[in-house]
Amino acid sequence: MLLTWLAGVRMHPFFRLMRLDKPVGTYLVLLPALMALWLASGGVPSLWELAVFVLGAFVMRSAGCVINDYADRDWDGAVARTCDRPLACGEVSPKAALMLFVGLLLLGGVLVLTLRAEVLLWALGAVFLATLYPFTKRWVYYPQLFLGLAFAWAIPMGFVAVLGEMPADGWWLFAVTVIWALIYDTWYALVDRDDDVKVGIKSTAILFGRYLGVIMALLMLLMLWLLLQLGKAFNLSWLWSLAVLLVAFHFAWQLWLVREAERAAAFRAFKSNIWIGVMLWLGVVLSYL
Repeated sequence: MLLTWLAGVRMHPFFRLMRLDKPVGTYLVLLPALMALWLASGGVPSLWELAVFVLGAFVMRSAGCVINDYADRDWDGAVARTCDRPLACGEVSPKAALMLFVGLLLLGGVLVLTLRAEVLLWALGAVFLATLYPFTKRWVYYPQLFLGLAFAWAIPMGFVAVLGEMPADGWWLFAVTVIWALIYDTWYALVDRDDDVKVGIKSTAILFGRYLGVIMALLMLLMLWLLLQLGKAFNLSWLWSLAVLLVAFHFAWQLWLVREAERAAAFRAFKSNIWIGVMLWLGVVLSYL
């Protein structure tokens, strides 16, 4: 009976609208936030701060997915990968989606109120960016940059939650997260590139064109340099350098994998970024042991 109930929950339109059945994006939000908490604490953060940011990552990523699908509800039906999403196929009404979005934001607000008061001001920025991002795909060819800013906003929130302020060195991690999002979300956009061109949605996968491989390699080199600067700023150990080296090998593998710009390969490269996040987080954690 329990398994039947769980299966029913997983098939519920709201569950799928929040992408709880596809948690890759949640991990990509959470792992940089965990790094911020560890760096700010100089080791293991408090259990409560850790719990709030873990729950917050799930809540805010879910909210972002809901408002993204609301913004894309008239386009998703024309894209092969998204045509069965709840809003696109009529399982959820636009009004219900907006109500769910507001409910998730309120839940996120309750979590923030359990932290330092200063975090609340930063949280408002997170709400603004999460709401803005889905609509940038109509205006500019680099919505991935706005996604990176939205995902990276957890970095200053993490530092402020622990220290009461955002230290100058913390911006290295912020920059890393923005560039990283540009990389993995370009792979993600590559999956839909042909359909996006038809319906008029813009992305870096379209913008980079035939120079995609070269630009992605340059972005990866930039991220690796930023990671080294982050390690110096926080005096991380050789284990951090080892993690950065492993990330470099992983980036090389991604470039080889997507050398023909195939959809399946691009999606596989996107999902593999979880391992980059895990390697970097472990690099931080092990440096403080």
